[in-house]
Amino acid sequence: MKKLNGHNLSGYLLSAAVAAATAAMAMPAQAYNLYSQDGAEVNLDVEAVFGTFSSEETYGNSASDPGWQEGYIKYGFSGSRDLGNGATLFGAANAVSSGTWGDGDAAGLTTGDETKTKIEDLYIGFRTDMFELSAGRQNLSIGDGFILNGDSLNLGKGLEGIDPAFEPDRGGAYWLAARKAFDKTVVARIGGDAGLRSDIFWIESDNAGQASMELGGANLEYVTEKGTFGAMYIKGLGVDAGEAAFMGLEGRDGQKTISVRYQGNAGVENLFLSAEYVSQEDGVSGDDTNAWYAEAGWTFADAPWAPSVNYRFTRYDEGYDPLFFGFSRGYGTWFQGEVAANYAGPFGTGTDINYLGVTAHPTEMLTVGAGYFNFEDKNDTDAVDLSANELNIWAEWVAMDHLIISPVLGFYTPDSANSSQGNDNTNTYAQIIAIVPF
Repeated sequence: MKKLNGHNLSGYLLSAAVAAATAAMAMPAQAYNLYSQDGAEVNLDVEAVFGTFSSEETYGNSASDPGWQEGYIKYGFSGSRDLGNGATLFGAANAVSSGTWGDGDAAGLTTGDETKTKIEDLYIGFRTDMFELSAGRQNLSIGDGFILNGDSLNLGKGLEGIDPAFEPDRGGAYWLAARKAFDKTVVARIGGDAGLRSDIFWIESDNAGQASMELGGANLEYVTEKGTFGAMYIKGLGVDAGEAAFMGLEGRDGQKTISVRYQGNAGVENLFLSAEYVSQEDGVSGDDTNAWYAEAGWTFADAPWAPSVNYRFTRYDEGYDPLFFGFSRGYGTWFQGEVAANYAGPFGTGTDINYLGVTAHPTEMLTVGAGYFNFEDKNDTDAVDLSANELNIWAEWVAMDHLIISPVLGFYTPDSANSSQGNDNTNTYAQIIAIVPF
């Protein structure tokens, strides 16, 4: 029987590894123009992110209070060529060098002995005002990232040696999600910035933690001033059988996922509304599962610091597969609780989550916030009780032109001593992320 920290690996840990597809700050690569003449442009693109992390409790790491560091540098070139009549040829080629040091992450998915340099983006595309076609290695995000937001699960060496056929190491940087590009893609986008538009895509992952899934799908959106309405269909076309068996993802082969969503302000200034409903059919068992969330927020624009308050309820059925979700519009989406979503659980299946968040802007260069999460574990088959509460306090500070700093402090308290950390103590978790624009 495969075990980690006393828990059944094929249940608790594999759900953790799939769900905790960690994500970095949503920062675009910095571009330095090298050449621009006669409709042609070449840019040097550089993105560097570093972080230091600590946890008073462990969720699979052999250290009792692990501390570790993560970092990556993404570097390469992008460019475009004006073909006339509103048409443009574009592309990019870059690599990522990443690593994890120290004890490895709190879940033990990295060991602190990971470093790797590998091609990240390598794609070419053609676009006009109303059409775009691209192919190659690239990131892809749809809607709010609740289902599809890059191939950002970055496992390390923590699961190696359990099955000789399973080699998940992507070079560390688990929380930062250094690598996000899908290995092979063909993406067609039809429509403009308003009205009816769509995306049609084929994707193949080379990520062992995602069972190297192949999928095809279509997204349809109607964009208005009051918000965007969307619907998406995804069909699983295949998996690596050995990786799927290890990760418990056999059901992705033939899996069908349908979603509908809305995000906007319904025409009311300072109001924020967002919701999505997902229906999913397992490709092997044929079982149906659902997931959904509904969120409302209000910004007090005339008050000091312009604070905003958001409440969200999320429900994931037991057995629901969260697929390729990722960090989208800030802390808490879609990693709900820094400790819970990345290390401790519960994850994106068999869980009800209540979230209350507050964000404020003391200065133009400083944003602060806090998020409270209540997790109710609905998984009848869990070996552990993953019900818990978590409070995250965070900031995003533009310290200078070439330095952005984001500290986070988390307090995670399980409801039961039969938890993933083996007790019901409050875990104090801390991280500091530094983003260095070049």
